[in-house]
Order: sequence, then C-alpha cells, then structure tokens
Amino acid sequence: MNIDLEVRGLRKRYGTFTAVDDVSFDLAAGGSLGLVGESGSGKTTTARLLLGLERADAGTVLVAGRPLAALDRKARARLIQIVFQDPFGSLDPRLTVRDCLTEVLRLHFPGEPYAPRVAELLDQVGLGPREAGALPRELSGGQRQRVAIARALAVRPKVLVLDEAVAALDVSVQAQILGLLADIRAAGAVSYLFITHDLAVVGCVADHVAVMRRGRIVESGPTARVLSAPEHEYTRLLLDSVPQNAF
Repeated sequence: MNIDLEVRGLRKRYGTFTAVDDVSFDLAAGGSLGLVGESGSGKTTTARLLLGLERADAGTVLVAGRPLAALDRKARARLIQIVFQDPFGSLDPRLTVRDCLTEVLRLHFPGEPYAPRVAELLDQVGLGPREAGALPRELSGGQRQRVAIARALAVRPKVLVLDEAVAALDVSVQAQILGLLADIRAAGAVSYLFITHDLAVVGCVADHVAVMRRGRIVESGPTARVLSAPEHEYTRLLLDSVPQNAF
C-alpha cells in the first residue's frame, strides 16, 4: 500500500504542557483519515506541525516519502495544503477569486498560462465566471469555502488537511461541501486528513479514523469498525454525544 502521509512519534510541548504526545498514523495514497477529538485534544496542534506552522519537539513527518523537515516552505506547500474553518479570514479581501487563484499559480508555476487552470479549478469546485470576478465579501460562506479548496488544490498537493472545514457552515451547505470533497477525491490523486470534533462528519467522509484525547491517539481503525464497535471509553463518550440520526 502506498502511503501519502506518514507520521511517527510526533510530540510538541509548551512549557510543562504536552499538547501532542507521541502521535503516529498513516494516510494511504488517495485515502481519507479523520482525526477526531474535542477542543484541546491536540488535533489542531497536530495539523500545525504537519504544515510546518509549528516546530515539533520530536517525531518525523513524511509526505510521499519525503521528510517535510528537510524541505523549504515552497516545496512543502507543493506537497501538503490546508483548508481552515474560516475561509473569510484566510482569503485576501482585496483580491477577486480569479486574482487569488492566479497569485498562487504564478508563485508555484511561473511562466505557465494561468487562465485555463483558473477556469479548471473553479469548475472543479462548482463555481463559475460570476464568482471568479467577485471579492470574498460578495460570496456566501459555502462559496468562500469552495474558493479556499480551489486555492489549496491549485498546486496539486498530495495531501489536503481540512481543519474543521465545514464546522462554520449550516447543515445543508456542509452536505454540499462534503459531497464536493468526495467527488474531488474520486477524480484526482489527493488524500484527505479531516481534523474535526464531529464524528458524524467522519462517518460521511473518512475511510479510517484516529481519536485524540489529551494529545494522544487513544483509538484508531477503519471508520465503520470504530463507529459501530468503539473500544475506548472516550470514543464511546464522543459517540454518545452524536444524534442517532446523524450517520
């Protein structure tokens, strides 16, 4: 089995507090892994370590077999990208959607024709010419999240990290974005790491799940098995908080 993301022994401390403690997991090529836990469990810190936004105290991260610690920022960005919970905060309010995507392409693929690729990306996320000329404030929350996904996909990364990427959207828009992500994954060579507190979301999108508590992974395995027969009491507690009709 080919592995797109391999994490081993990841650890991060802030003073005497250990935010991430010996975290290890694999994400198969073209696969989807849900990293689940309540606020403060360490999942977002883990995401920041994977993206190089924080420096790990110990451990290794490999994307497509390449150690991220040995790569510069641009090379790392070509392998792994992130979509945040708040797309409005991550988009430049002064740039139209077209200019936002063109800026990324110009940075990573200088000299290539940008217009066809921009149109391709917009079509991939279900947006068109009207949205291309719009500023972020002129779009809905769901449309802004589609733009954020298009921007992340622009560099053709191996791994896309989605950090609570649908948590701020209403239920109907959540379903649309999750369906979009499923279609993109089926059509292309990208793997997903879903960072979320919501096991219902994981049940919709992830092949495997890893449950975090107090900086450690306490249970992991195929999603269907973990959701139907959880072994750890914390996983059972998370499941008990999910409405019965959510899966």
